[in-house]
Amino acid sequence: MLDSRPLLLETDFPLINRSQLDILQVNLGYKCNLSCVHCHVNAGPSRTEIMDLGTIDLVLAFAEQHNIKILDLTGGAPEMNPHFRYLVRAARDLGIEVIDRCNLTILHEEGYEGLAEFLAEMKVTVTASLPCYSEENVEKQRGKGVFIESIEALQLLNKLGYGVDGERQLNLVFNPIDAVLPPPQVQLEADYKEELKANYGIEFDQLFTITNMPISRFGSVLMSKGEFNHYMDLLKSNYQTENLQTVMCRNLISVDWQGYVYDCDFNQMLELPLRLISSDLKKTHLSDVLGVDVKGNEIMIGDHCFGCTAGQGSSCGGALND
Repeated sequence: MLDSRPLLLETDFPLINRSQLDILQVNLGYKCNLSCVHCHVNAGPSRTEIMDLGTIDLVLAFAEQHNIKILDLTGGAPEMNPHFRYLVRAARDLGIEVIDRCNLTILHEEGYEGLAEFLAEMKVTVTASLPCYSEENVEKQRGKGVFIESIEALQLLNKLGYGVDGERQLNLVFNPIDAVLPPPQVQLEADYKEELKANYGIEFDQLFTITNMPISRFGSVLMSKGEFNHYMDLLKSNYQTENLQTVMCRNLISVDWQGYVYDCDFNQMLELPLRLISSDLKKTHLSDVLGVDVKGNEIMIGDHCFGCTAGQGSSCGGALND
């Protein structure tokens, strides 16, 4: 696979610093039941990296000590970590909101019976990838049969109260199929709600539009097609200064499956670790930041950062402005 990392390290992106830490985003492992074209972590069924129980307990200790408001669980398919339910239950007992970055199809997998019911019981916020409301586009990006499985999973979540009762939040995620910026989030959300309700009876709370990052699997595809430089020009020509104030790395840190910490999930994939002020650590572990206030810390940047600040902006919570 072609590696875009060397092309992203030199940058003229402006320096930014952290504000108050509210969100802990944790990658529970790269194992996944799907292999999506746009996946920036190269997740798939053959991956074996999984966060162990000791590291999960460290995550919980850090979250409690730093008064973390939101625990954002990612993968791979985070639910494939054998300690997923333990972590969710413990975090909810601490009063922390939990987000599950769910690919929906995992709810049908053998061995994961009762997963949807567990998420509903814990009132976990489900943020689910559905890159389009048409079968053709979804299967182009995520594989044959994925669309129907996703629709059935959404219908199940609706029956459990998700997206309809006000207590169980169901959010969908849109990623472009091609090397383009996402369309305006507000209008696309309205289109999604109309199409999914009319055709499948599905309701949900919000749609998040996320720009594809020129890294990992998507970066490799761009390079193989000779589109990498064109895509970077697109991101840079649509740079919006105001998006710097609300980029997710200001109030979030990302933890990999081994417990090492990064300024964001994308930096994790590029192996650009969070650097502590007055520290010579080459790689920072979660244990190194227990009791450490990272507010004011300089954020590691690269050319990929233009992906979060182009156009309406992009974060794990969708557009920064619209």
